Amino acid sequence: CVCVCVCVCVCLYFQVGVAVGGGKKSLNKHKPWIETSYHGVITENMDIVLLDPPLVALDKDAPVPYAGEICAFKIHGLEAPFEAVVLNGTSGEGQLRARGPVDCELQKEYTFIIQAHDCGAGPGGTGGKKSHKAVVHIQVNDVNEFSPVFREAQYQAAVTEGKIYDNILQVEATDQDCSPQYSQICNYQITTSNTPFAIDRNGNIRNTEKLSFDKQQQYEVLVTAFDCGQKRSTESVAVHIDVKPVCKPGWQGWNKRVDYEPGTGSKQLFPKMHLETCGGPLSSVRTMVELQTSHIGKGCDRETYSEKSLQKLCGASSGSTDLLPAPSVSTNWTASLVTDSGRDSDLIFRFDGRQAAKIPDQMVPQNLTDQFTIATWMKHGPTPGLRAEKETLLCNSDKTEMNRHHYSLYVHNCRLVFLLRRDFTQVDTFRPAEFHWKLEQICDKEWHYYVINVEFPVVTLYVDGVTYDPYLVTDDWPIHPSQIDVQLTLGACWQGGEVTMSRFTQYFRGSLSGLTIRPGKIESQKVISCLQACKEGLDINSLESLGKGIKFHFNPAQSILVMEGEDLENMNAALRKVSYINSRQFPTPGIRHLHISTSVQCFGEDTCISIPDIDAVVMVLQPSEPRITIAGVDRLTRPAADLRGPAGLTLFQDLHIISTVTKGDTASHHTAGRLGVQEEIIHNLDYCDILVLGEELRPEQEGLQLQRSTLLGKHLDATNSTSGMSIYGVDSMSNYEQVIRQVHYHNWHPTQTPDRKFRLTCSELNGRYTSNEFTLEISVLHKSEAGEHVNHMVAPPQYMQVVHHPAMVHSLYPTHGSVPSAATVVIVICIAALVVVVVLGIYRIHLTHQQEGRSSDTTKEGELDWNDSALNITVNPMEMNTHFITIVLQPAYGPITHGHDRQDMELRDEPTSHTGHITIWK
Repeated sequence: CVCVCVCVCVCLYFQVGVAVGGGKKSLNKHKPWIETSYHGVITENMDIVLLDPPLVALDKDAPVPYAGEICAFKIHGLEAPFEAVVLNGTSGEGQLRARGPVDCELQKEYTFIIQAHDCGAGPGGTGGKKSHKAVVHIQVNDVNEFSPVFREAQYQAAVTEGKIYDNILQVEATDQDCSPQYSQICNYQITTSNTPFAIDRNGNIRNTEKLSFDKQQQYEVLVTAFDCGQKRSTESVAVHIDVKPVCKPGWQGWNKRVDYEPGTGSKQLFPKMHLETCGGPLSSVRTMVELQTSHIGKGCDRETYSEKSLQKLCGASSGSTDLLPAPSVSTNWTASLVTDSGRDSDLIFRFDGRQAAKIPDQMVPQNLTDQFTIATWMKHGPTPGLRAEKETLLCNSDKTEMNRHHYSLYVHNCRLVFLLRRDFTQVDTFRPAEFHWKLEQICDKEWHYYVINVEFPVVTLYVDGVTYDPYLVTDDWPIHPSQIDVQLTLGACWQGGEVTMSRFTQYFRGSLSGLTIRPGKIESQKVISCLQACKEGLDINSLESLGKGIKFHFNPAQSILVMEGEDLENMNAALRKVSYINSRQFPTPGIRHLHISTSVQCFGEDTCISIPDIDAVVMVLQPSEPRITIAGVDRLTRPAADLRGPAGLTLFQDLHIISTVTKGDTASHHTAGRLGVQEEIIHNLDYCDILVLGEELRPEQEGLQLQRSTLLGKHLDATNSTSGMSIYGVDSMSNYEQVIRQVHYHNWHPTQTPDRKFRLTCSELNGRYTSNEFTLEISVLHKSEAGEHVNHMVAPPQYMQVVHHPAMVHSLYPTHGSVPSAATVVIVICIAALVVVVVLGIYRIHLTHQQEGRSSDTTKEGELDWNDSALNITVNPMEMNTHFITIVLQPAYGPITHGHDRQDMELRDEPTSHTGHITIWK
């Protein structure tokens, strides 16, 4: 019964279940319903999507459980980073969420498909239905997370002064945000205060006032940017604005001052120079560079040796007479003239229309034949006043009775005139007498060197080495012979006759220097050029690289350079090669002015651009001044017989002349605290004077002598007088040494003459650099004094051997004949004791050496052995001020070994060294 009941129940259960199931399936009749499209918004970095309309699914099977409920929303499109969740299955509400971070900068919009699913007919979801597909559009909202960034690290612009610009330049910033609100730049701002600039919202910078190049040449302003969300850039950008002057044609890139270091050769003046033409087309450019040195000496830096030295240096003919020498006892006619500072060739005489000088008769050049030369330096300007008068440089006229001009050199109306009238004794015909030259140089107020070469009847004028023929020659009759004396004058002409009182007339107004007359000969052009040669001037480095299109020309003095070319770049390159050079070893320091003028031609026009002239200076720095030092024995004591001898006494046998300069040494200055180091240099001297101190020489008893043969082959000459001897000429210090060492002093009666003192001084550049005053004292040793010396001499010890070396004693220690004092005897004894100790020490060393030699290897047997018996000591106690002992060390004669193998040795006796001298001074 139980089993039957169970089976019945089971069958009923299945029947009921099938009936029930079949009933539920028939209840899920409808699909869920949703909108056909959705629009959503999500803010980046958020996870909730706001949908419009909201996500809601409806099912007509509601409220039937499961069939009327929503179980899921499914998204089609795996790339979409979103998911849909069911918030309420009964009401069908859902929500759209982001599965991860959403970045607007990566993707701004998303589109995908969504469907709703109901829960089916039962809990298992079987028989579920899904809605139609709806389109979902989602927009990602931006967040202002990025700041504006400028495209450039900095900005650069240039403006011309004096203009107002609407837009100088534009700055631009960007923003990485994705939305227009946050990615667009809405504003720019200048953060630098007090600047004459403004900026608009688009980044355009303009100036608010006219800019001036002289006031400020460059501005730097800082600019920041703001996006439309008012987020500011983290870093501002720098804007550099250069102010350029108004384009003016002219030379650019040159310095107003160029420093020149003496001894550096040629130095470029304008290494970065170029011509600015403001874009105008040019057909040719002509430039003139002028070095203005009229304020330096006689117009430029020339050698300042004496006139005689210069003539000898240039190879001029001898026999010239200097009519404008430096004032002295023998040349006193120039003492009343007004002079500038200087000596000899540097000396300048100024004439203002009131000064003149008479040349003494004994100094007047004689025998002016058909050949002679007149030379002078002259600086002259236009004569003031409406009526110009003659201005006489040199005039030879009658001293009394008459007023005839035999020859003269004068200036009249900026013309140079040379008058030469012959005597009837020479010629009795109508001959040329006046020669006229009309030159700009005569009245340009600059220094020029004038040389008149007379080869009668031809007269040639040289001005700065350039020849000029007279434009006018007038004839005249010769002068009638007479017994009237003539007067040679400077600066005016002497009017001795035809007036109530003799006087000067036709005064000169200007400056003169070095006026000379050389009778009987004329100078060659080579010598004339040498005498007036300028040691400084303009130069061009590398003429080969100038190019064929550049034409250039120098004036004879190389103070003016003219360059011309058609290509502007070639002209710029040519001007950069212009240099200044000064070949003097010790140039005159100071300023040299430079003046550059330029003219430009354009195509089809005469002149189209005006180029302003420029002025600059070359500053010649102070050269390192040499220090000339004379050294040697300053005291000589000689027997009277030496002074009476035929050779006399050589005064300066041990003379040495050296010259040093002190140059800066940075290393030594920092390490040792010195300002510089001394370096010996070689240069010329131009004179050395041997002056007698005290009473002058007595010609009947004494005098200085110098063989003329000593001067052969040298540019030297000498003059001798009772006050001393002068050796002059431009020559090397070694030649001066050789000559001065040959100066002898003779005294035929030394007993009647006191001790003599001589002072020697030397000069370079005519006194610009002088040496120290070297004084030499001569003491005469008489017979009585010599005998007294013999009585006081100390006998040398037996082991001392007195050796006489006359050559050595006379050359190194030329002093004899002083009476020794008691202190001298004591000093000599002490020195003798010292010598004994030295000898004993040497003997001990010798013994030790012998002992070591016996125990050493046999190969050392041939070493040097000293012979004590050969030790010579010279004792000279004759000098009371200077005491010395000469120790002569002579090695013993011993075998000398040659070769390496003992069997190959050759034994030979020879001295192993020369005699040695050891001098001990007090």
